[in-house]
Amino acid sequence: MLRYQWEDAARFWNSKKGADRERVGTTSRQKQKFTHKLEKLKDEWAEYEAIASNDSPVNLDNIDNKIISKVLGPERYGQAQAEVQRLRDQMAQMQVSTVEQIAQLKVEAALRKAKAQRKYDEIQLQLKAEVAVREADASRKFDELQLQLQNMMKMFQHQ
Repeated sequence: MLRYQWEDAARFWNSKKGADRERVGTTSRQKQKFTHKLEKLKDEWAEYEAIASNDSPVNLDNIDNKIISKVLGPERYGQAQAEVQRLRDQMAQMQVSTVEQIAQLKVEAALRKAKAQRKYDEIQLQLKAEVAVREADASRKFDELQLQLQNMMKMFQHQ
């Protein structure tokens, strides 16, 4: 490669386009490694599954642990186990938190319902009182009008 070609190549790899291309290549390689590990896991699982189908007392969780240990290696397997335990602990904490939140929401809903019921009862009492007052007024007016009518009828009869 000639000097100007080296310079062009260096400029390209130091440019944004070169950095993007490098990032795409890195991502692609990571996907290939992950796919390779998955395929390796599938092969290992098929092998252990065949053993498990022939030998009934085999513990499948133990097989899972052996496969993961074999694929990841003992050091990374320990890290993976720690991460799994951390996630299990986190899930348990989230479940507890969720149950507590649900209980709190139920209490709040019950309090709102009781408050609404009290308000409803107060309004019902107010309406009944207003109706009683209006009925009393209407009854009084009716009695007054009836008395006036009787007085008028007496006047017409005496004439």
